[in-house]
Amino acid sequence: MKRLFVLFLSVLALVISAPARAADPVPADKGAAATTVSPAQQADDAQVAVLKTNAAAAVTANAAGPRVRPPDLLEHFVDEILNLFNVRSSGNTATHYVISLLLIVGALLLRRVVTGIIFRQLKRFASRTETTLDDKLFPALEAPVATFVMLVGIFAALKVLKLSETSDEALGYGSTVAFSLVLFWGLLRAFNALLDHAHEVALQKQMGIAAFMPWIKKTLVVVFVIFGVLLTAQSLGADVKAFLAGLGIGGLAFALAAQDTIANVFGSIVVAIDQPFKVGETVKIAAYTGTVEDIGLRSTKIRLIDRSLVIIPNKTVAAESIVNLSRFTQRRSEQTLGLPHNTPPQEIEAVLADLRAAIAQEKEVDPNSVVVTFNTFTATSLEVLVVYATVSSDALASIKLKERLNLAFMRVLAARNLGFAFPTQTVVLSRPAGKPGPEKKG
Repeated sequence: MKRLFVLFLSVLALVISAPARAADPVPADKGAAATTVSPAQQADDAQVAVLKTNAAAAVTANAAGPRVRPPDLLEHFVDEILNLFNVRSSGNTATHYVISLLLIVGALLLRRVVTGIIFRQLKRFASRTETTLDDKLFPALEAPVATFVMLVGIFAALKVLKLSETSDEALGYGSTVAFSLVLFWGLLRAFNALLDHAHEVALQKQMGIAAFMPWIKKTLVVVFVIFGVLLTAQSLGADVKAFLAGLGIGGLAFALAAQDTIANVFGSIVVAIDQPFKVGETVKIAAYTGTVEDIGLRSTKIRLIDRSLVIIPNKTVAAESIVNLSRFTQRRSEQTLGLPHNTPPQEIEAVLADLRAAIAQEKEVDPNSVVVTFNTFTATSLEVLVVYATVSSDALASIKLKERLNLAFMRVLAARNLGFAFPTQTVVLSRPAGKPGPEKKG
């Protein structure tokens, strides 16, 4: 920074002095008097020459020599410690080694305080809270924080010592990599604790996304690790943009070669977002009806009614209409009872009232859904429409309810000496008028 500041002042002085000197040309007709220069002018010319020399030297040094790395926070910390002990020597003395050893011992003691006192109190505090997130978060951060404290002590101790230029440069790169890895290690463990807590909450609330949480966690962790590696490489001076550009061209070729696999992955993402079903539910996808056994990143496995296993790609699952047979709010039943054509109207009215009373006796029937009406005439019967719905979605309970009501309907008709109409056909044979019948032999 000092060199850049001196260079800036030198250039600024040259820019300011150049127009001023160009504005005062020496007259040609003054002769020997024009060559006489005052002492003040000689001092100004000497100062300008010195500034030019310093500026040229600074430019040459910056162009030819290595770029000076600005001091980081750890170097400022070490400098303050050396100033505190009034250490001014440019070489390694006994004081330097003592301070280096004290920094390592201090890091060990601070690490013991962090792990044995601070995090212990944090864990006790987490055990008294209602949420379980802090119970997972504090143990996950304990090891990275302790490692960070030790790295600060080790690298500070090394920076106290006066090393060669090559060793100092290697130490700078090493500290960058070490601190970056510890930082991303701590963030990764905190991220894992957060995802585990989300998975636990999803299982407790029986959310559909719970089945997708394991591979969602794997995907996010891989993306996080790649992001951390790229940032670490960029901090070391690597050309990450060129790498990403080359990776984009290669990724395009890979995408063209694996487009079916990528389509299945995106299909699984759609299923995870929409949550049309979860493991254990009975669904109908295309021509397949069965129970969902597994939802993977590439396919979904369904156990059919005949106990065979069908594996459907997720791109097909995302494109097909899905009927979830396990998410009924009610079970609706609709049926038709056929009465004979010779049934009197008053008997039909009495039958309708008896049917309504039989349905009303069942507590599992939603009373607002009951419909019993004389619906229509057909060629073979007088049709009575009966509609009702259950209050629950249990399929087995609905089947048993329908059995009880069907028996009740038969008792209602039997009590009134009525039967169900069957498809019948009457054939009437008649003789044309005026045509004699067959002769009888006496």
